[in-house]
Amino acid sequence: MNEEVRMVAWVRGRVQGVGFRWFTRAKALEIGGLVGFALNLGDGRVQVVAEGPRAGCEQLLDWLQNGDTPGRVDGVTEIWDTPRGIYETFLIR
Repeated sequence: MNEEVRMVAWVRGRVQGVGFRWFTRAKALEIGGLVGFALNLGDGRVQVVAEGPRAGCEQLLDWLQNGDTPGRVDGVTEIWDTPRGIYETFLIR
């Protein structure tokens, strides 16, 4: 079963000023079928919102946690929800 989901992840570490949002967008587009955004937060974290098939969101989450990301990821916290359906593509905000 590959239902549509919404994943919101907060990525901690040295993830601002290193191209992290750009690479996150590129990875989401590479996975395919994902829409949402990556956003720098004022506290130094990056928020990633992805909507699409559960398998794609899980693949993106795995990359955020264990992949060859720019900078340094110290930890990722995520929540799962139902998609809102308001995004058309995957953006950098």
